[in-house]
Amino acid sequence: MSPSGGRRPLSLLLPLLLGTGMAAGSARCPSGCSCGYLEVNCTGRQLQEFPAAIPLDTRQLILAANNVSYLPAVELSFLADLVYLDCQKNLLGDDLDFTFIGVAKLVYLDLSFNNLTQVTFGTFSQLLSLVVLKISDNPNLVAIEKDAFANNTWLRHLDVSRTGLTFLDTSTVRDLPNLRFLGLSDNPWHCNCSFLDFITWMTDTNVHFPDADNITCYTPEAFRALKLPAAEVQLHFGCLTQLHKQDYIFLCFVGFCIFFAGTVAAWLAGVCAVIYQVHTSKGEEDEEEEEDTVT
Repeated sequence: MSPSGGRRPLSLLLPLLLGTGMAAGSARCPSGCSCGYLEVNCTGRQLQEFPAAIPLDTRQLILAANNVSYLPAVELSFLADLVYLDCQKNLLGDDLDFTFIGVAKLVYLDLSFNNLTQVTFGTFSQLLSLVVLKISDNPNLVAIEKDAFANNTWLRHLDVSRTGLTFLDTSTVRDLPNLRFLGLSDNPWHCNCSFLDFITWMTDTNVHFPDADNITCYTPEAFRALKLPAAEVQLHFGCLTQLHKQDYIFLCFVGFCIFFAGTVAAWLAGVCAVIYQVHTSKGEEDEEEEEDTVT
């Protein structure tokens, strides 16, 4: 109740109900950015570096469409409550290992339209709560390590479309128990026998693949523009009947072993036969000598 006996206006009660977060959020805001309750939006501000003076209670940070080339791990670690980070359309490169070590609560991360070249285990391993990860439209992204998402077991949405990826290990995505959405379109996939296991997983899984018509082979030339499910049939036939150099070496080795074993066995059999024959002949001669002695 107010001193006059009436109720306080709702606009005065809201800051009290929401706690100190709004007060902290409205007290300061990075230069050139706009701030709301637990949100900082710096979209299209031509920023060259990570903005300073971000409220420590920020939950949502949008840095889209700038020229930021580096995310400082120390400054990010101050934002311990951050759950949403949008860094699309910047100049971020491959120096991201352990960058997110201090933002373990992060649920949404958008790094699309940047200059990523690889994803290692150390890139996102600290983000145990991550649900949405967008790293599409990174044309120089050519490698994702086999265990890159091993710790991101809550991941439901993963987009690696329109990158430079030619191969993706099956276990990289198969071992994500909550994965429901996987973007793979417009990548230069190399459809060879090594990729057959991944293509087979795609046809068997319940994961949704958006823009499936554009998930096609790029190499070899005979498979160009062929959709991955169609390539599976041809690869099954070719890979299961084709022998590689290692296979020929192995077969030659086995054949040599069989030939050598047969030769040795035949020689031993011959030696045994000769010994037996000599022993038999000697026994007959001894019997004849005994008969001659008796007579």
